[in-house]
Amino acid sequence: MFDSISGKISSALRTLSGKGKISEKNISEAVEEIKDALLDADVNLRVVRRFVNSTMEEAMGEKVLKSVNPGQMFTKIVYDKMVALLTSESGNELNLKGKDTTSIILMMGLQGSGKTTASHKLAYKLKKEGRKVMLVAADLVRPAAVTQLELLGEKVDVPVFKIEGEKNPVKVAQAAVSKARHDLIDTVIIDTSGRMHLDETLMKEIKDISDAVRPDEKLFVADAMTGQQAVEIAKEFEEKVGITGVMLTKFDSDTRGGAALSLRSVVGKPIKFIGTGEKAEDLETFHPDRIASRILGMGDIVSLVEKAQEQYDQEEAEKLQKKMEKNTFDLQDYLEQLEKMNKMGSVDKLIEMIPGAKGNISEDDIDLKELEVEKAIIRSMTKFERANYRIIGPSRRKRIARGSGTSVAEVNRLLKKFEKSKLLLKKLAGNKKYQAALLKNLGM
Repeated sequence: MFDSISGKISSALRTLSGKGKISEKNISEAVEEIKDALLDADVNLRVVRRFVNSTMEEAMGEKVLKSVNPGQMFTKIVYDKMVALLTSESGNELNLKGKDTTSIILMMGLQGSGKTTASHKLAYKLKKEGRKVMLVAADLVRPAAVTQLELLGEKVDVPVFKIEGEKNPVKVAQAAVSKARHDLIDTVIIDTSGRMHLDETLMKEIKDISDAVRPDEKLFVADAMTGQQAVEIAKEFEEKVGITGVMLTKFDSDTRGGAALSLRSVVGKPIKFIGTGEKAEDLETFHPDRIASRILGMGDIVSLVEKAQEQYDQEEAEKLQKKMEKNTFDLQDYLEQLEKMNKMGSVDKLIEMIPGAKGNISEDDIDLKELEVEKAIIRSMTKFERANYRIIGPSRRKRIARGSGTSVAEVNRLLKKFEKSKLLLKKLAGNKKYQAALLKNLGM
């Protein structure tokens, strides 16, 4: 995500970062590069002007020009301005009631924006956070919309409320809220119908539902890849229905970032969530500081750690640490780590979060096919072979190669790689200075 804009802004910042002294001319040139990057990214023209003027005004002061490290000071100014551009005074968190009462979330947007998928992702996220959630099928226009929501709800084990044969979405929404209160469900997510374009019928229908159930959150769902079109449509929804926040879908495919960087300033509402993939878990809370860091090529170590924490609990981490220290880390452990890494997300997303990695490491540098081959080889081993790789002699290697559909050479390569990994892990686990140096390199 943000590949285009990130590369250009990072280049402008790198030009100044290595200089011990910079001039007004240096700053003007860097700001001009940033301006071009924002315009190329389809950021709203007024937003670009305000951002550039504000940055230029602060960067031209003595604070930067006479700083000990003016390049770093300029980078900090650009980062702070980017965070301010993305931050809303009302905050980016959902404003829901406590679990002793029912909160209502109304989802709205154009057809094709990914509203139904976004609804089930949000349901899954809130369920993981301990809320009791119900989805409501109030999209009675699009063929198979109700069926789609039912299938998605089933996948994440969230009930879906519908009324067979009902043509009025307002009645469906009202009945759903009534049932939720009766069943002590604390969160209701209403999926409404969209249209291929804005029209009065669509707006009236959504406003009628909103007036009838009085939702706590009215989330506008937009396709991030539509850029300024998404911003203009959001303005229409805000004026005619009122929105409390935005959810950007297909955020992982948005290389420009125009919608994300324009929405908060133009519409005056916060981006609350971003869709980063097709799976139910591919929904992230929007953190302005982390997104700004990614745009400027600084990585996002906090999100990376959070993703890791979702896969590892404290007890698991301590067991793994002890195995490394005692040099008892085996092939079964190695297999489990490969599988956990897969669950953390695609390689390109993980690389983007590592400070300094973007532009220096690419998905091509990591052979995903080789990792799949390694998993196949380990799965072809017996429990005893996984626990003690040293017993795997020539005959066992031939059997493992046949069972995994690989060659003996590939089995040999895995075992050599694993042996080296064990030595490295032992060194890391037993050397606090080494750990500190690694964490420092990661920006932690």
